[in-house]
Amino acid sequence: MATAKKYDVVVFGASGFTGQYVVEELGRVTSEEERGLTWAVAGRSEEKLNKVLEKAGATIGADLKDVVDVLIADVEKEETLNDMAAQAQVVLNCVGPYRFYGEPVVKACVKNKTHHIDICGEPQFLESMQFKYDEEAKKKGVYVLQCCGFDSVPADLGVLYTVKNFPGRINSVESYLNLSAGPEGAVGHYATWQSAIHGLANAEELKKLRKDMGTKKPLPKSGPKLENRGPAHWSEMMQKWCVPFPGADASVVRRTQRFLYNNGENFPVQYAAYVSIPDRIDLFKFQAASKVVTGLADTEFGLGLLEEYPRLFSLGYFSHEGPTQKQIEGASFTMQFIGSGYSNAVLEDGDYDGPPNMTIATQVEGPEAGYVTTPIVMVQAAITLLREMKKLPAKGGVMTPGTAFKDTSLVERLSDRGVIFSVTAPAASN
Repeated sequence: MATAKKYDVVVFGASGFTGQYVVEELGRVTSEEERGLTWAVAGRSEEKLNKVLEKAGATIGADLKDVVDVLIADVEKEETLNDMAAQAQVVLNCVGPYRFYGEPVVKACVKNKTHHIDICGEPQFLESMQFKYDEEAKKKGVYVLQCCGFDSVPADLGVLYTVKNFPGRINSVESYLNLSAGPEGAVGHYATWQSAIHGLANAEELKKLRKDMGTKKPLPKSGPKLENRGPAHWSEMMQKWCVPFPGADASVVRRTQRFLYNNGENFPVQYAAYVSIPDRIDLFKFQAASKVVTGLADTEFGLGLLEEYPRLFSLGYFSHEGPTQKQIEGASFTMQFIGSGYSNAVLEDGDYDGPPNMTIATQVEGPEAGYVTTPIVMVQAAITLLREMKKLPAKGGVMTPGTAFKDTSLVERLSDRGVIFSVTAPAASN
């Protein structure tokens, strides 16, 4: 990986909750496979960063402190961000919520011709960065690659994987996420909760942004409009109640489909994302909590309550402390995709005004989503960018995972590390 920059990769925000796991995964990969990769960790506190390297080294059985440099960088000190970015070919930005801390890092990376990868799940930040920096990034040959974690690589690349394995034209894809917890239960970290509630609080800003960007215009459809399943529905496939997935997946997939269609690469796929709920009682709790949280997020006082008491208002699913190591080790996820469309025979006849005549089922499965799968995805996204840059579209820009990695080996790389893509039911006539 010859480069004029000192480091191939710098992990910014390495001392944060997720950053620690990203450092461990990058240390594991560079110890096992990518031995020639040069990297550093960055953040505000040298002491904390050294502790991160010490802990990560103990976890993976490697002495990282002797081979990984420490850089001091602070989102409130622009010169430190520029100094960090100037030394890196790729910055892995782990500092969230991105709404508060993300833009200075993107700005520094674009300015210094440094590629940027985040693990953001905040649609307003993601789309505003595209609005502000896409043209400049293209001019400078910089890739700003977004949501390269559990949000939203399984969904975005899962849809493209489904399309790739379908012998015809897919009209729509629905995904169903199942999160499994071990005997210790499951809980998310406060930073994820904070990102979510501030997204709710600023929903109107996102609507205005999309109007300004022109992305609210509907894309053409190759068949019937995808059914709106409402606030909850029973899934025969999952054998569970399901609700619309509240994360960024749907918006990210739509952005990818719009980009590919605008560039003449495929007919746009309609998409809907759902998450399963264990039983009817949990469904009632989820819906009641959602109404309370949405209502509180509309006021400054209510938002303060949500930030102070995440465990209470999330029904125990988020906390300031985050998950324990046992909780992380016991968790896993499965995301199943059902694609519906038209066979090649129907397309050749030109008779695809009726209902789709063929379906396919695919799946992405992996370990715990937030702190195992996300670091795996983020690190492999960086390796793929460095190794296969010629396979990425254009010569830079602000991109979703599907836009950037459609023609690369990222799916295969992820499968090799336990985030596995597979066809569970080959395409067949209805």
